[in-house]
Amino acid sequence: MFLQIVTFFALLASTYGAVTPLGLEPQLPPGGRIVGGIATSIEQHPWQVSVQRSGAHFCGGSIISNNIIVTAAHCLVSPSTASNLRIRAGSHNRIYGGVLIQVAAIKIHEGYNTKTLVNDIGVMRLQSKLTFGSTIKAIAMASLTPSHGAAASISGWGKTAYDGSSSSTLLYVDTKIVGRSQCASSTYGYGSSVMATMICAAAANKDACKGDSGGPLVSGGQLVGIVSWGRECALANFPGVYANVAELRSWVLQAQNTV
Repeated sequence: MFLQIVTFFALLASTYGAVTPLGLEPQLPPGGRIVGGIATSIEQHPWQVSVQRSGAHFCGGSIISNNIIVTAAHCLVSPSTASNLRIRAGSHNRIYGGVLIQVAAIKIHEGYNTKTLVNDIGVMRLQSKLTFGSTIKAIAMASLTPSHGAAASISGWGKTAYDGSSSSTLLYVDTKIVGRSQCASSTYGYGSSVMATMICAAAANKDACKGDSGGPLVSGGQLVGIVSWGRECALANFPGVYANVAELRSWVLQAQNTV
């Protein structure tokens, strides 16, 4: 069920432990939360949705219009199909509340690569439109990549640690952007695996983790990243890596009209 990763990732796995997209773990009992997270309300993150496959949460997503959700491409590959996907919006709890809507169609970036995780972005069209209000709102996509060191936040229902405990309620962490050139430098452990369509973020003992994939990285009130991959969770020298929305925005704008 895990994706194959490039030779660099295989070397990391043999040396340090497995590196996997942050959402393709085996199904767990209901629960899970961001590492170092703080409980929050859906009113503070009304664009956040739970992406559910065959009735269970497994990824996050962000509302960008009343019938389009953006998420990670690796959340939409087999065994995911439109027929077995639904989203829960408007609730801080991924198990109940808000609205549960069937996905009508999905589209994965044509340049997505399962080995390098480049272009790790996709969109879902819903069967029925969302009704916007205090708990359900769209978020604007960034057109410019935020600068190194910019304040950002992550929200989701992922695991508390790589092998951690769980929670059914939405949590968030404050983090800071790590620019691509900095993230790909010798300061950190990823090197050239961080590509142009990726952006990083890091904070001590805080990170996205398994089950957060596809969820939002937000800076300046805009969607700047999509949770994509990392080496375990919240490890020093290994920031979380995200699909860079500013670099992929034009694809999303076209895809939402054709999905």
